[in-house]
Amino acid sequence: MKARLFQFHPSPPCAKIRKILEFKGLEYEVVEVDYLDRAELLSVSGQIMVPALQLSQGEVAVDSGWIVTRLEALFPEPAVLPAISRGLHLALARYFEGELGAVLLRVAMPDLIEFYRGQGEQQLALFRLVHDAKYGAGFCERMAGERDSNLQQAMELLAPLEEALAEKAFLLGRLGLADFALYGQLWRLAFTGELKIPAELANLREFFGRLDRLSSALEPVV
Repeated sequence: MKARLFQFHPSPPCAKIRKILEFKGLEYEVVEVDYLDRAELLSVSGQIMVPALQLSQGEVAVDSGWIVTRLEALFPEPAVLPAISRGLHLALARYFEGELGAVLLRVAMPDLIEFYRGQGEQQLALFRLVHDAKYGAGFCERMAGERDSNLQQAMELLAPLEEALAEKAFLLGRLGLADFALYGQLWRLAFTGELKIPAELANLREFFGRLDRLSSALEPVV
């Protein structure tokens, strides 16, 4: 039985886990979870959050951090947390999924609203309710009006990463968790099918494309 990844298509943690599974050469199938109807996810995992990974032997791991931990334990090679740079990978991943991710969420909010509108009015209403409860009333609509300022803030945060990738394929030289975490956050600017990473960030666009093409048949890793 293949592993099954329960996901929301626009989700950065889900994008991260997909690429880690492909990096490790593990076969899996995607189960797209309806934002409103999470009955199967609840039945399998006992909770309603994604990502959740049902492994081929029946074990279910939830939360992207724990999923990474279990995959590293069960399938240690190729490693996403190389011993020599484990701490740096963890620190960078935490930053990408925290401060950077919060800004990219704001940039992507108009696309997210359109995506969930396409899923149905009830799905969109729940999406708005969840985010307004977390960030304040009217957050989703307000972000549509603040996209330019949000994009400028994102450009400022991404600029050092653009520079870091000028002469190397991956952030710390060898492909690892930090790269997958950054890919996941950049997925917010690509999940519509159109790559919206600004053209000025050519190195980041190339980095994203490199990981997006990733499979168990890897491009050379340096």
